[in-house]
Amino acid sequence: MKQTHIKDVFFDLDHTLWDFDKNSELAFETIFNRNHPAIETKEFIEKYVSINQSCWALYQFDKITHQELRYNRLKHSFDAINYLISDEEIDVIANDYIRFLPENNHLFEGTMELLDYLKPKYNLHIITNGFADVQFKKINNSKIGSYFQTITNSEMAGVKKPNPIIFDYALDLANAKKENSVMIGDSLEADVQGALDAGLDAIYFNESKILVEDHIKQINHLLELKKYL
Repeated sequence: MKQTHIKDVFFDLDHTLWDFDKNSELAFETIFNRNHPAIETKEFIEKYVSINQSCWALYQFDKITHQELRYNRLKHSFDAINYLISDEEIDVIANDYIRFLPENNHLFEGTMELLDYLKPKYNLHIITNGFADVQFKKINNSKIGSYFQTITNSEMAGVKKPNPIIFDYALDLANAKKENSVMIGDSLEADVQGALDAGLDAIYFNESKILVEDHIKQINHLLELKKYL
């Protein structure tokens, strides 16, 4: 059912438009091929994906720092594959990873078609918990920056999703009203519940087809947003 009252559309970036998992694997492949050829990238990624998600969950609620996030997700992943590595080497990899990550810019299928469809009809925006300098590189390198009128990151707002303050900050920056806005993202907690608690409508990008409560609006493919917008 079309949401005719919507004027401003807010997107999450990682795991919603920008294919974080694919781009992350390519970054690690480059790093390991150069400096740690004994590591099997696929084996590492199998451990890293869930560990990284767990670390981000702690980070978004300020239970670990930025530096602890960068260290812990690597240390725990190397431990999981029984690869001995020094803290100094982990620090080098952490820096290389942030450097290489925005160099790979695979987007989810349908991203450009969707943005072309939405751009003439709505004001488009991004709200992201990612690190500001890295996120701006991702947006610029993937050539989607021109679609968005505003980009809000957690460093600007001083808090992370699902804190309602970041949604209020983004709305103010966009000069948008809650009742005419919708948030689209892959995190039930940070994007969907966070937006709903802040007074915005929300649509869950449920690519993995996780079972969710019936009242939650969801899509499994980005182009399914055309049902709502």
